[in-house]
Amino acid sequence: MKGKLLQNLSANTLQLVINQVFGLVIFYILSTNLDKDHFGQLNLALAILLAAFNVLSFGIDQVTVRKIASGQDPKTLLNTYLNHVLLTGLLFYGLLIIARLVLAVQFQPYQLLLTIGFGKLLIYFATPFKQLANGFEQFGVLTRMSVVSNIVRGVALIVMGQLHAITLTSVAFVFIAGDVAELLLTVALFKYKLKVPISLRWNGAAYVNLIREAMPQMGVVIFTSALARFDWIFIGVFVSAVKLAEYSFAYKVFELATLPLLAVAPLLVPKFTQLFNSADHRIDDLRFLLRMEMIVSSFIIVVLNICWAPLVDGITGHKYGSVNSQTFFILSLSMPFIYFNNFLWSINFAKGRLKMILWVIGLTFIINLCGDVLLIPFFKNEGAAVAYLIAMLTQAASYFKKGKIEGLNTIWLPLVLTVFCAIICVLASNYMHSNMLTTLILLSAIYVVLLLATMQLRPGDAARLLRILNLRNNPLP
Repeated sequence: MKGKLLQNLSANTLQLVINQVFGLVIFYILSTNLDKDHFGQLNLALAILLAAFNVLSFGIDQVTVRKIASGQDPKTLLNTYLNHVLLTGLLFYGLLIIARLVLAVQFQPYQLLLTIGFGKLLIYFATPFKQLANGFEQFGVLTRMSVVSNIVRGVALIVMGQLHAITLTSVAFVFIAGDVAELLLTVALFKYKLKVPISLRWNGAAYVNLIREAMPQMGVVIFTSALARFDWIFIGVFVSAVKLAEYSFAYKVFELATLPLLAVAPLLVPKFTQLFNSADHRIDDLRFLLRMEMIVSSFIIVVLNICWAPLVDGITGHKYGSVNSQTFFILSLSMPFIYFNNFLWSINFAKGRLKMILWVIGLTFIINLCGDVLLIPFFKNEGAAVAYLIAMLTQAASYFKKGKIEGLNTIWLPLVLTVFCAIICVLASNYMHSNMLTTLILLSAIYVVLLLATMQLRPGDAARLLRILNLRNNPLP
């Protein structure tokens, strides 16, 4: 029988595959059916709302997962968390309405912001139920909670695309319909599957204690949220919606390419919490798993850059392919650093080093902010990509220096070597004039050879990975 880790990984991967497939369908339909100006406006509104609701979480989501994984009372946590999302969510949306009615905000996409914001408010209300399911490691339930919105949107947009009925207004209402469906199904699944009593009684002391515990993580969330979408907002407001449309297309594909990381990341915090509460840390297995992550993430650089221009130009009518080649290459180089950073963040979060994490994220945000302000006015989308890459590199160096763990002093080596192998392959592809498939097969083989030559891929790695994934009742990450 497969171990619990593999079961959880499979459930979480299923969720991500469904969401990413439907997300890709949605993104493709919108990018090809809306003009660049409207597509840019839509992405600007979504970027603002994503940043806002992430900040409003105050970092309570991750703290809740950790508290549930450590065995604390779920009823009290749910009650406190629900009160938080209702209070902060309604206050934020109320301020948006007041700004529209009283201050007569003239920002062009503001009506779109209000419309889509209502749906995002409902998704925000569903957050506590999802985080408790995460903390209980009920990834099968979490999968069903998390996929309905994208399925509803994807199916609706496919039908509307066939009817040639896609407009900015109709898209906004499709987004709301998906968000309503997700909230209703999430509450129903939580009630009948997890069976934790739902209460809305105010407990001031519990709320203050939760906020106080989340304070260091609150700063992390604020910086991370701004880091995730500041470049979008800056380009949309100070450059143009058209350039944002181009950049957001490249960035969205870049995000989709992190699917393997997204499958693993939610499993790490509860597993690392259990791991570092035990006497046996299994450092060798930690090093091995990180090396596997570096191999996968760097290989994604090779595949995506070989396929980017011919594939994207072919499916978008030359709207977003070649024009984004340099931007996407720069962004893709960040991918192994994101894996590396998430791995070290998960270890340090599980060990309760929240102040150190806040310092690292704050420094990353400052570097990215300065890079955007200095580079975007001159280099536009490429400048934003360079600023992001520098920020991720800075974050990796900071985590390594500030959060050293005994036995992990050389974990930076797989990061450097696998990225080096990937860059060689991408550069070599520029001198190959064969078709995309032939180039991909040949350079994939060269990548494997380079990994073997640098000792990043070794005999027995496959068997070791299977052994780890099939272990049961073992505190491996």
